[in-house]
Amino acid sequence: METEQIGVLIPLAAVVLSLGIPFVAIICGSIISIRKKNRETELRKAIIENHVDAESIKLLVEEQKQTSDKFTMLRWGCILLGAGLGAAISCMAGYDTQSMYFWLPTLAGMGCGMLVSFFIENKLSKNEKQEETDEP
Repeated sequence: METEQIGVLIPLAAVVLSLGIPFVAIICGSIISIRKKNRETELRKAIIENHVDAESIKLLVEEQKQTSDKFTMLRWGCILLGAGLGAAISCMAGYDTQSMYFWLPTLAGMGCGMLVSFFIENKLSKNEKQEETDEP
């Protein structure tokens, strides 16, 4: 009787979790957009209250755009590449996807991908800072 209940619960849990992903994405996206609008509103209020000139406003807006993380795609690319390589290694070794031994190389590959992206980001940041100091 217990194995029948577990056999029913696994697909049910899979459906609930897979349908929950879009809801979580929508909620998180809404929270991010609301916070962004609140920051923009606070900036506008500060500009109006302090009678800031047009050139200072342009500098403030440009600074906000520059603070965005430009290495996000690199980071995710390296992480996913590492996960793919780890999964390929697990498949070549003959492990089943339900085995813990399948997921260990996959997770290790993701960690290696994060490490590689850190070194690449660090090197690119140093090169960018060096170019900024060499320009003037």
